[in-house]
Amino acid sequence: MSRIVRASKYRHVFGTPAKTEQCYNGVKVSNTAWDTNFIAANPKYFAMMWESAGGGCVAVVNLDHAGKLSAGDMPLLTGHKAAVLDLDWNPFNDNLLASCSEDCNIFVWGIPEGGLKENMSTPLQTLQGHKRKVGTCNFHPCANNVLATSSADYTVKVWDIEKGDEMFSVGGATDLIMSCVWNKNGSNLATVSKDKKLRIIDPRTTTTVHEAACHQGSKGMRVNWMGKYDKILTTGFSKNSEREFFIWDPKNMSEPLAHNMIDSMSGCIMPFYDEESSMLYLAGKGDGNIRYYEIVDEKPYFYLLSEYKSSTSQRGCCMMPKRSLNVAGCEIARLLKVSQAKMVEPISFTVPRKSEIFQDDLYPNTFAGIPTETAEEWKNGANNAPDCSFSHEKGFVAPVHATEFKPVVKEAEKPKSEKELRDDNEQLRNRVSYLEAEVARRDARIKELEATH
Repeated sequence: MSRIVRASKYRHVFGTPAKTEQCYNGVKVSNTAWDTNFIAANPKYFAMMWESAGGGCVAVVNLDHAGKLSAGDMPLLTGHKAAVLDLDWNPFNDNLLASCSEDCNIFVWGIPEGGLKENMSTPLQTLQGHKRKVGTCNFHPCANNVLATSSADYTVKVWDIEKGDEMFSVGGATDLIMSCVWNKNGSNLATVSKDKKLRIIDPRTTTTVHEAACHQGSKGMRVNWMGKYDKILTTGFSKNSEREFFIWDPKNMSEPLAHNMIDSMSGCIMPFYDEESSMLYLAGKGDGNIRYYEIVDEKPYFYLLSEYKSSTSQRGCCMMPKRSLNVAGCEIARLLKVSQAKMVEPISFTVPRKSEIFQDDLYPNTFAGIPTETAEEWKNGANNAPDCSFSHEKGFVAPVHATEFKPVVKEAEKPKSEKELRDDNEQLRNRVSYLEAEVARRDARIKELEATH
């Protein structure tokens, strides 16, 4: 019987780790227990949560400066007063970085051209409004200066980082929000929470559009919106503590379209999706494996291609923007792996091709890093698609767009005096007394009504 092999140009993709001299050695990654990637990258720099006394530091490393890092003299972003939990680069300005922390603050940092030369303690913008630790921050894919954050106060907030204003705040979660992501045009957000629910949120109407029961295990979950086919991926654990992923149709979330049990290892899965190739990369924390799949728009919705294996386990990972790839070597993706060996290791995923001419089937136009709407336009209902005009073909000149950032700095809330705290406490005690009396009155009324019936 003949065996039919599925045709795909990505069947033979393989991963290759960078040579030692092309890695970044001597990093001091944060020891926070929060489920995070620890690292974020753009075409110029990577930022990483840095271990320090008291936490709260971030290192920004120029990608051209591979080799041994002088950890003792590393200039750091030092503004946070507690551990940093997430990082994200502005997709339209390579020198703007957002960070969020256990101290309930979100900072927007301006990285000087060429990278940090000394410690920086004052951000360009401070966003305050969450009442508990802020676990995720995600820039809008189309609108300039729009940032979404989620917190342990069970809310998702959307900010205009230039004005420093909170635009929208959405509740609905009943437990800790673990992961949050925008869809392709930034009209909706998807979240997964510790209450084992997947939710689709419309931030501009502050409503939960859809909700579905998700992974039933007690460990960490992640969500990723696969925009090419408008599908949602969630990763998590089953009741038997097996790692798994679901693929969902956001228009009908009564049940997942597809389910795959990955293995029974204990580390959380970090998912990364490539729009152009429609490839999904799943990196497991605590192990050295990165599985990669091809996503399709019909059953079975995914095909396992292969697996990159390493003896060095990973603590975190991030995907480089497509504009950074080595086109001559047919590189289709590059991940930066934060290993347990105090090293950041680039891993290149390549399609083997013999021809040296430009492979246009591997490199369709990609995200150009140019906004298609302003924060105000998005707030008023615009849903423009991302600008995917960047071409890898030789001779293409990327248009220059303005990256000016003029923050309206808001005065940070000052600590209250002892008298103010005493007055607040007295008001709360009076409020509690009133509510207790109101409950007692209503209980008495209920008993009275029950007695008459």
